[in-house]
Amino acid sequence: MAKQRTRIGAMLLAMGLGLGVSQSAHAEIKIGFITSMTGAASSIGIPYSKGMATGHAAIGEVDGEKLTYIQIDDGFDPSAAARAARKLIEEDKVDILCGSAGGPPSLAAAAVAAEEKVPFIVMANVIVPGEGAQWSITVPQEPLLMVTADVEAMKKAGIKTVAYIGFSDIWGDLVYNALKKAAAPAGIEILTNERYARADTSVTAQILKVMASHPDAVLTGGSGTPGALPHIALYDRGYSGPEYSTHAIINSEFVRVGGAAVEGVIAPTGPMVVADQLPDSNPIKKVALDFLALYKKVNGEPSTDAFGAYGYDTWLIIADSAKRALASGAKPGTPEFRVAMRDAMTSTKELVGTHAIYNFHLGKTFGTDERSRVMVKLEKGSWKLIP
Repeated sequence: MAKQRTRIGAMLLAMGLGLGVSQSAHAEIKIGFITSMTGAASSIGIPYSKGMATGHAAIGEVDGEKLTYIQIDDGFDPSAAARAARKLIEEDKVDILCGSAGGPPSLAAAAVAAEEKVPFIVMANVIVPGEGAQWSITVPQEPLLMVTADVEAMKKAGIKTVAYIGFSDIWGDLVYNALKKAAAPAGIEILTNERYARADTSVTAQILKVMASHPDAVLTGGSGTPGALPHIALYDRGYSGPEYSTHAIINSEFVRVGGAAVEGVIAPTGPMVVADQLPDSNPIKKVALDFLALYKKVNGEPSTDAFGAYGYDTWLIIADSAKRALASGAKPGTPEFRVAMRDAMTSTKELVGTHAIYNFHLGKTFGTDERSRVMVKLEKGSWKLIP
């Protein structure tokens, strides 16, 4: 009888421990993070990863519930991103997904998230189509918002014609389409629409066409390391006119690879990049400076680009959304909590981040406004605020 009581006690203890583990697991708010640690967009994906780690160090729990994240490398492969999303949802039971370092893998993962009714925070600068728009938001600033800043700067400089060269993918399309919308009202004529692939090693033919058009200025629609290629080609062929780009090239590898060829490039970016140059009255300044200090502590190196901060802002949005989702009474690990997280993230109001003050609405992709952009110029390898 004593042995039987012991066995029963052991079984009850095991059941109790099992129940405790189950409750603890459900109490965790799980985040699935897909990024490109390898592949053509690794110069963006790696800083995203470091920014997320910084966010986790800043906010590790919400109302007593732990925030945990599982990271998967998609190698900038849409198929791998879709598989990663499915694994994170079906096996790891995440409450929310975020990623990736470029348009194609982000859209692939977002499609899976929408199918499974899991909220998705897009860290690349793309718009998720169809039903996915009801389950996603995008963190980086809208291309039209940023390219308009380029065009306004061109108009002030008296520029009448501009040549365009960008990626032959969705990002190149987004920048060119934004340029078309902004240039015409400003009285600026677009002379070229040249394209190249991220993996290309030469853009000689395209740049010869750009220079043959004799533009007053050139706008590039690339990102990260391969975004430097057109600027290098222009420099090698003696082009001396003004060169503009977008927030997608605010990256240490762009500066390193471009060297002297990218000196003087003008681009819009989030305020974080020049946080120490902002007036104290700017509410983003303190958040950005706190991020920069923590980033260095967590990663053992200073932040040298815009992308780590996008990862950090993603974390801030998740933490803010989780707090409001928990208030709804829904429990992490359930379909109801995923819906609550979606509803919370798409109703974010005046959340101060490092790049923007975010306001999101259901079905509206972007949550940034003019407060999320400043104009900068690369001088001696550092970005300087243009007043």
